[in-house]
Amino acid sequence: MNWNENMTTAGIGIIVLLLLIAWIIRRVIRRGQRIRSEANPRKITIKDIDKMQDGSEFELYLYHLFEQLGYAEVHKTTSSRDFGADLVFVDRAGRTNVIQAKRYGANHPVGLSAVQEIYTSMRYYEADRSIVLTSARYTEACRTLAAVNGVKLLDREDLMDLITLFKSRRMEEALELIEEDDQEPVETWQSRRKRVPR
Repeated sequence: MNWNENMTTAGIGIIVLLLLIAWIIRRVIRRGQRIRSEANPRKITIKDIDKMQDGSEFELYLYHLFEQLGYAEVHKTTSSRDFGADLVFVDRAGRTNVIQAKRYGANHPVGLSAVQEIYTSMRYYEADRSIVLTSARYTEACRTLAAVNGVKLLDREDLMDLITLFKSRRMEEALELIEEDDQEPVETWQSRRKRVPR
């Protein structure tokens, strides 16, 4: 073999290798897209949730998750007229719950509007409880307003715990995480006003 033949063979080998790598990358991307589009709670991870294109994929995932957790009457609301709630379900105590799902990046905090929207949606859905569930975290103001109004907040850590509990078939613990009431002490405007000397 001469130098030109060696270069041609090497060039063909590099092209074949690049095509193989492109094919593998494409299959991995398509697999991830398929898993997310199926929204199968047994397959989805927090990384898949972070890669979801929009909130509707996250809402669909939560819909399937809550169904597989065994909740009765799980409903996904229509996106155009949801009145602030993305899911409605009945818990083990027979209480109607409304959920607002917020799929944000890990470093993008959820603000006051999420609590305001889900709390006001309770009257429309005749709900007993309201929950905001996010793939991110909450601002302090959001946490305060939620506590004052009895809105349950589930953040990224709670979501990861929920995924782990579900996948390990620890359903009772997963249900308790969703259903337990937050017991954070709250300082309201009136209590703060009374505490500050005039």
